[in-house]
Amino acid sequence: MYILDTHTLLWYLRDSEELSDTARNTINDADYVCVSAASLWEIAIKHSIGKLDLEFTISQIEDLCSDKDIYILPIKGRHLDELKKLPNHHNDPFDRLIICQAIAENTTIITRDTIIPKYPVKTLW
Repeated sequence: MYILDTHTLLWYLRDSEELSDTARNTINDADYVCVSAASLWEIAIKHSIGKLDLEFTISQIEDLCSDKDIYILPIKGRHLDELKKLPNHHNDPFDRLIICQAIAENTTIITRDTIIPKYPVKTLW
């Protein structure tokens, strides 16, 4: 099981060269890939304040994820329970939530972020 960081999802959907070959191949070959509902929230916020150019609506992203067998992982109480245990290496609330989900679900985050590996979570790039 893998969880995509927000930038990973966008680069995958755009077939961007920013995405590493390892990340792309892992996503294509994995049995179970998900993206946090927090990532969709982050995309919507960043787009609405002009920090992200977006060619898709959030509904279209959701449909594209479904078409590509990427599951939308809802935010659950056990994910939020992890927040109180999390050191404060990262100030980004969306990344912190994705980290908590990865810990609770015992999954690997596919990310290029250099701060996330400081947490007790598996990453891949």
